[in-house]
Amino acid sequence: MVRVKICGITSEEDARAACEAGADSLGFNFYKASPRHVDAAEVAKFRARLPANAEVVGVFVNARPIDVANLCASLGFDAVQLHGDETPQRVAELAATIPVIKAFRVGPDFLLEALDEYSRASAFLLDAAEAGQYGGTGRTNDWALARSAARTRRIILAGGLNAENVAAAIHLVRPYGVDVASGVESKPGKKDQARLREFIQEVRRAERSLEAMKEDTLGL
Repeated sequence: MVRVKICGITSEEDARAACEAGADSLGFNFYKASPRHVDAAEVAKFRARLPANAEVVGVFVNARPIDVANLCASLGFDAVQLHGDETPQRVAELAATIPVIKAFRVGPDFLLEALDEYSRASAFLLDAAEAGQYGGTGRTNDWALARSAARTRRIILAGGLNAENVAAAIHLVRPYGVDVASGVESKPGKKDQARLREFIQEVRRAERSLEAMKEDTLGL
């Protein structure tokens, strides 16, 4: 099963819409420079009302591990996503208390060996690189490189995904999960319910297609 993470949730309405559409994970962005930034006090108002089966992830950029750990503990988050320039040591420090998804911005000079330094991360999110931005570019990244990474690592594919291309991405990359923000929005920070449903339907369609291919290969 390919896990679906809807990132950049800014309201209870959008969180519930994502869950109803079939999302596995919800991402709340606490990086203040992001157009999808959400205030912790706002999330605290509705966190307890979110479905228990939805994984809730806090997204941070170059924040102090103690601040991340304290905020996630107070809000009852299930995992954190570190989307900045965090060192392997910082990831390991935080991973002692909560699962960590380490994000990487994949540019022309990116080497997969960089992932090996982050052995304590529970998964790796591969996003497109753009100067001056920590994700949210709306651009696709190198799917061939992501496929190479996914052969031996738990990879969450991000960057420019939408209902039109996510099935192709899954067929090529075979990721552990996919992450989407702008591809299911009507404007930055506001999710579109129809796009949410269509995106997740396409993910599940790709899963069924891959399963059918597997059965044909095995002669079942």
